[in-house]
Amino acid sequence: MAAVWSSVKRYVVTLRTPEFGVSSRRRGETGRRPLLTAWSVVVTAVVASVVIGSAPASAAPQGYAPGPACAWQLMSNSTDLNVAFPDANATYWVLPYMLGSGDSISLSGTYPTARYFSLNTYGTDFNTVDTLRDNQIRPLAGGNPYASTAAASQLGRGKWQATVVNRPADHARNEIRGLPAPGKQRIPLGFLIIRVYVPNNPASANGGVTLPDVTMHLGGTSVSLPPCAIPFNPRNYSGPIAAAMTTVFDQAIGKAAANSFPANSPEAVFVNPASTAGLFPNGDNKYIGAALTYRPGRVAVVRAKAPSFPNTRSGASPAQPGVDLRYWSMCQNDKVSPYPVVACKSDFQTRIDSAGYYAYVVAAPQDMASSSDPALTVIPWGSTSVPKKVVFLRYMLPSSAFYPMTVQAEQAQHTDPASTMGAYYPRATYCDVTVLRSRGWQGCFG
Repeated sequence: MAAVWSSVKRYVVTLRTPEFGVSSRRRGETGRRPLLTAWSVVVTAVVASVVIGSAPASAAPQGYAPGPACAWQLMSNSTDLNVAFPDANATYWVLPYMLGSGDSISLSGTYPTARYFSLNTYGTDFNTVDTLRDNQIRPLAGGNPYASTAAASQLGRGKWQATVVNRPADHARNEIRGLPAPGKQRIPLGFLIIRVYVPNNPASANGGVTLPDVTMHLGGTSVSLPPCAIPFNPRNYSGPIAAAMTTVFDQAIGKAAANSFPANSPEAVFVNPASTAGLFPNGDNKYIGAALTYRPGRVAVVRAKAPSFPNTRSGASPAQPGVDLRYWSMCQNDKVSPYPVVACKSDFQTRIDSAGYYAYVVAAPQDMASSSDPALTVIPWGSTSVPKKVVFLRYMLPSSAFYPMTVQAEQAQHTDPASTMGAYYPRATYCDVTVLRSRGWQGCFG
């Protein structure tokens, strides 16, 4: 443990040197000092969580009592640490770490009983370093239930191991790169996120399994960390560590979110985001979004053809062949810090008409809380005092046959989503709620 602590102190001291702009105002870096100072506190907190122990927070059943140190210190979903436009049908667990040359992190887990899970790594710019998804993670024995329907019995049972490495990763060996290439960032700090989408049991965010055990191999010493029983939510606590983490997340995510859909983005028109960098993007997802503004008695209506998907809540395998996408959803989000999700309707929660189309209504409760129209799916508007909203369509892992009509294809080809996606492009319009009630969605589109 002494070797780990010595390595950590070296990193923290490095952060405080003039070269990194924390204690010095040279080279015109004064505007960055608050964020860099906050980063130094976060790094110290990361080390404390490994060497000393984890901070208290809200309960999350993971099967372990709090120990002297634990892994997956942060959990994000629609209620806990709701930041950076998450999906309401997913939960995200975060492991901060520091990696020196030759350091690595071993993971030992079980395939969750869920629609999707993945490992994703990020640098200090909160942008993707690497992604290792469920159907790429080779099992220790038997089959991978995300790669083959024949291995469905391994959901919730099959074991896997993976390694976070500080070098180019070999996915065939269940490796994932932990930090950007040398020279890309100054601080040797990274974040590993486990995502679990649509667990079969909605009461088990983990997908019916405990989170992976973690062994950190740092400075020649190995430290084993079981999952935290109670993850740390900085917004529930006061003190320098919580304040520093909140500052880092707010400043970094706030800038990225503001840049994703600038103030001049067209309203009620789905367009590509300018960028998703800095928002902990998932390498398996692509998004288009539409800006919205509230007006009393006015709702937003969105209609498009619905892709097919494996309905795992109804017993389908996540590896079901012949479907268009692994997952899709429509989510309503506040365009103010910390950029939370208000509500989502994912594929299995969406009403589909006889022609295979959906029609979403984004509405405040005082205008339309629900609808008996079998063609309509209502998404809550959330607070009407928030001046700007953005509604996202999220596409995950398209099949090769469906790919030409996807968000993924139009963004790769730099084309207009309205032309590339055809009938699957979500056409949106504002509509007086009285028109919607009397004439249906057809009346809104005139």
